[in-house]
Amino acid sequence: MKLWLLLGLLLVHEALEDVAGQHPPKNKRAKEQGENRIKPTNKKAKPKIAKVKDRDSADSTPKSQSIMMQAMDNGRFQKPAATMSLMAGQTVELRCKGSRVEWSYPAYLDTFKDSRFSVKQNERYGQLTLVNATSADTGEFSCWGRLCNAYTCRRDESRTGSTYILFTEKGELFVPSPSYFDVVYLNPDRQAVVPCRVTVVSAKVTLHREFPAKEIPTNGTDIIYDMKRGFVYLQPHSDHQGVVYCKAEAGGKSQISVKYQLLYVEVPSGPPSTTILASSNKVNGGDDISVLCTVLGEPDVEVEFRWIFPGQKDERPVTIQDTWRLIHRGLGHTTRISQSVITIEDFETIDAGYYICTAQNLRGQTTVATTVEFS
Repeated sequence: MKLWLLLGLLLVHEALEDVAGQHPPKNKRAKEQGENRIKPTNKKAKPKIAKVKDRDSADSTPKSQSIMMQAMDNGRFQKPAATMSLMAGQTVELRCKGSRVEWSYPAYLDTFKDSRFSVKQNERYGQLTLVNATSADTGEFSCWGRLCNAYTCRRDESRTGSTYILFTEKGELFVPSPSYFDVVYLNPDRQAVVPCRVTVVSAKVTLHREFPAKEIPTNGTDIIYDMKRGFVYLQPHSDHQGVVYCKAEAGGKSQISVKYQLLYVEVPSGPPSTTILASSNKVNGGDDISVLCTVLGEPDVEVEFRWIFPGQKDERPVTIQDTWRLIHRGLGHTTRISQSVITIEDFETIDAGYYICTAQNLRGQTTVATTVEFS
């Protein structure tokens, strides 16, 4: 009996020792010292969330991705501001990322084929360089990438860049004009601009009429001032015509711009309004004949003429002369009259038939015809 009692006590003691020394379950391992301060899950989540946010933002606003950089004097590059003011005489270098890059810049630089200016396409970027800049170079500089397939190329709107640069030059508050007097046409169906652009951001600019002498208010309804364009007539009408000029004031100095003649345009925009008239529709052999093609249009819209005539296949010698002039049609309305006249000397039977004139401008073309018979 005592033996059995001793064996029972021994078994109970061994069971208690096993419970006290047993290992924790596999899914609940013992924590090491300092482990409570480590949060690996949060560390992984933060960069993941930020990455998704950046990607979503880029996808929703692709046009905000500027590809333009400006080269600095220290050899570094930085994104240029939307508007920059630089002193004249400096060198400007702009780069835009991409293997196919196109540029837009002030037309002044193209007009005179300036040797100070160059545009190059490198393997990975386009490069625009302007040396010894002057106030006349003030304007918008922009670039964009091109997407091309086997047949055509188009502008990539998701890869663009632009900056407007004012080149400040001593004694020049206005961007210089190539002439001392300019003409601005007032069309009733589109805005008109008096291009008084300044080279100093802080300049105060006002618009003035020469006669009767007075300042023209810019009330934001009819006329507004845009530093990058000038004075903008939002809804031109005949009362706006006359001679005007601009005045700029900055740093205690003032300057007067060139004068601008504002002319109101009577003819609406569109394809050429064309007529054709022969000096005679029945011509005797050996006589001379002229056929006149006339277009009435906007003063600043050029017109091109093309002729088809009966003796053309036989290489019949003819004389074609194109001319144009401005005419005033009352109430200050101005119209451009463009004419083309074809003249045939010593009329023959091969000259009889249809004389067809096609007049073309940027907005379309018009074809008219008349017949000339052998009498």
